[in-house]
Amino acid sequence: MGFQNPPVPWRRIEETLSGKGKGLGGPANGTREPDGRGSVKARDTNARGAKARGGGSELKQPPEAEAWGPRANGGDSPAWSYVRPSYRAPVIERRPSVTPYAELHCHSTFSFLDGASQPEELAEEAARLDLKALAITDHDGFYGIVRFTEAARAVGLPTVFGAELTIDKLDVSPGQPDPDGSHLLVLARDPVGYAALARVISEAQLAGSKGAPRMAMSDVDRWVTDDELDHWLVLTGCRKGLVPRALEREGPAAADRALRGLVDRFGPANVVVELWDHGAPLDSARNDALARLAMTVDLDVVATNNVHYASPARRRLATALAAVRARRSLDEIEGWLPSAASAHIRSGDEQARRFARYPGVVERAAELGLACAFDLSLVAPNLPPFPCPDGLSEMGYLRRLVEEGGVRRYGPRSSNDEFTVKAWVQLDSELDLIEHLGFPGYFLVVWDIVEYCRRRDILCQGRGSAANSAVCYVLGVTKADAVKLGLLFERFLSPERDGPPDIDLDIESDRREEAIQYVYDRHGRRHAAQVANVISYRRRSAIRDAAKALGYSPGQQDRFSKTIDGWGWGGRSSIAPPPKAERTEKADDE
Repeated sequence: MGFQNPPVPWRRIEETLSGKGKGLGGPANGTREPDGRGSVKARDTNARGAKARGGGSELKQPPEAEAWGPRANGGDSPAWSYVRPSYRAPVIERRPSVTPYAELHCHSTFSFLDGASQPEELAEEAARLDLKALAITDHDGFYGIVRFTEAARAVGLPTVFGAELTIDKLDVSPGQPDPDGSHLLVLARDPVGYAALARVISEAQLAGSKGAPRMAMSDVDRWVTDDELDHWLVLTGCRKGLVPRALEREGPAAADRALRGLVDRFGPANVVVELWDHGAPLDSARNDALARLAMTVDLDVVATNNVHYASPARRRLATALAAVRARRSLDEIEGWLPSAASAHIRSGDEQARRFARYPGVVERAAELGLACAFDLSLVAPNLPPFPCPDGLSEMGYLRRLVEEGGVRRYGPRSSNDEFTVKAWVQLDSELDLIEHLGFPGYFLVVWDIVEYCRRRDILCQGRGSAANSAVCYVLGVTKADAVKLGLLFERFLSPERDGPPDIDLDIESDRREEAIQYVYDRHGRRHAAQVANVISYRRRSAIRDAAKALGYSPGQQDRFSKTIDGWGWGGRSSIAPPPKAERTEKADDE
């Protein structure tokens, strides 16, 4: 129980939270009545209890609980887990900036325990400050770009996609206050560069272990072609970048060698020297040295702010996350923390004042940001080629399979039966559309998985809108006869739809792993992958880790975490009450 509880018996709160009894709670000296708004009214039929409390009271779930479902508790099942609602842009009071600027180095919360702002928050702040574009450059991954794209599109902000790759990381043990490895900041100029960068990230993840990708600079030569390198823009990066690190550790001569090494590998048109100023004592001296190096090698110079949170108010959260990452308290990690709240998004005018000694570097960041901006919808990777027998093309092989399946399902094409003629007309129409849209390989991949399951006697069946396709029926993917049932094929596939169709396969759970391994063996581990969730903090875990960072004892950490339930609603929390939750009559006044 928490220290401050609603004015109803604990047994009723427990019943409501656990879903025992009828509806969301069973009758125990009272009843539970849904009030039609996602809330449960606790009506006490005990006159003495009602009198003592001055009447009934209401327990209400916050708005986010309704999005998760009336009884969602955060479990692993899709029916019990959180569903992120669609992004809705807030009203933004924009602050026009005279100096054009684009932030080209920015970390979101998907730089795990390093960035302190969600992608949506970063996009909103960039739009408010009138930035011309914003690049999300999280560590070793594209994890946050879908949410970033959705928010940026809603607020009218051009998007740049990149990543900060970790190079030569030797110590992968957790709990380091300053993790090992150098950084290489890469921006994709266009979808071709995006695909090449995605390949490098995937190869590094495959070469390393969970949470610890492994790559060296020499790996870039193996994983990326020379032509693809022209679709990248490489920045010298933060203090862990190859050039700034060499400058700090070994001096200007070593930094010059490191910079020329980047130019030799990526080309002079694809390397840019990055300056940033967080107000640290050595920032000005470092920027002067980097600017001189850029002049020596004749390279562009841009200003960034090496962003790790949207606004200065997020600095406290950023320091707490750093303590959690290092598994230390804030007191223990203080020596590694920045001295001020300076790693936030700044406007072009503010950056122009900070970099007045380097004319043009702020405006050049805006030019490069706009040059590299593109919409994520342009990124549409092709399926790997499907191996076809007898020299047939993918479409030719699909037509052969449909011809054989059509004879089994409907009879020969030469039949005069009215239903058979109708079925073949439908099959030919669907095949023509599949060929026009370029999706024969997609249908062959799905058929191949279903055929493997059939040969191995593994229960497998397609479902969803794929049942509207006669092609899927004769291929054995679905069991519903779309022609006989008069189902509309356009609901499944039409020229107006973006991207390939969606065919869901249900495979028996006990033998699903056999099918997964077959897909890996058939297509290779670089052409097959499983969809993964990004695991986020539950509120209890967040409170426990935050309490540890604040220096509380294990007993206090546990006590704090137990003041909330599940995803954090239903009971009154003295630590972190649900945002915008409707309160009970007296609980918040006490």
